Amino acid sequence: MRVAVFSTRPYDRQFLTAANAGGRHELSFFDARLTAETADLAAGFEAVCVFVNDAVDAAVLERAAAAGVRLVTLRAAGFNNVDLAAARARGVAVARVPAYSPHAVAEHTLALILTLNRKIHRAYNRVREGNFALDGLLGFDLVGKTAGVVGTGQIGILVARILSGFGCQVLATDPQPRDDLRSDGVLYVAPDELFARSDIVSLHCPLTPTTRYLVNEQAIGRMKRGVMIINTSRGAVVDTRAVIAGLKSGAVGSLGIDVYEEEEKLFFADHSSDVLGDDVFARLLTFPNVVVTAHQGFFTTEALQAIAETTIANISAFERDGRPAHPVPSPAP
Repeated sequence: MRVAVFSTRPYDRQFLTAANAGGRHELSFFDARLTAETADLAAGFEAVCVFVNDAVDAAVLERAAAAGVRLVTLRAAGFNNVDLAAARARGVAVARVPAYSPHAVAEHTLALILTLNRKIHRAYNRVREGNFALDGLLGFDLVGKTAGVVGTGQIGILVARILSGFGCQVLATDPQPRDDLRSDGVLYVAPDELFARSDIVSLHCPLTPTTRYLVNEQAIGRMKRGVMIINTSRGAVVDTRAVIAGLKSGAVGSLGIDVYEEEEKLFFADHSSDVLGDDVFARLLTFPNVVVTAHQGFFTTEALQAIAETTIANISAFERDGRPAHPVPSPAP
């Protein structure tokens, strides 16, 4: 199949080319994001391969389908950036990578927790400047603290187990509780109770109408004063303005995010010579108790290899059977 690969970075080329053994599929790589303005690049291709910040909305799908595209294959597990109803209406199949390396994201979550707690980001800069004072670097023992895990899918279950290994009491909330986690000592509670009891709240849920702005002003008001909030799921699960207000008042003690609700304008590109036009994001960067990483939780060798192999498997299955190996279910008509 002829495939247009959007939002391409050097590592995408490397791993997708390696997974495309023997050059079975014709992959054309584009640096540009897929948007209404770039959709014409898909002309002549049977499939488009996209990432989390590509906009696969109704307008894009209309133009892509008219140009001959029959498959959208995501290099990610989440699919909130795809208008599934519009895809179904135009006969375009949508595939994803349901699992690549949940360990990668779970371990990155712990990296954010430990960095914020022990002020590693601040200590690193101090020592490089010859400042060896410990003032302002006070942390706390994780053992005995209560950690709340929102969403216990493949990533959330690993985070819960890792935090249990640190000696935390782990609370969880999920529409489908897992008996194996309960057997490990994890206690499932309602979201409000989790917010009220947790010293650390870590978010691992998909972005849906129900979870959009799950962490908002009201939720923060229920949390312990000085709570640590971690988000490695999707940016819009957190109301950024509400968290900034919480940081200013001290209601939120620290924030670690690998995702941001307006990240498509920022992440995966070098803006070091630019003036940031996003005032909300710029405000976040002024807080010493905030750590932001640019959606790198997935970024390990093992994860990239799995993403590439599953993506090629989706394309091959669609070419062979008319159905990708890992389809995203179409919404009901």
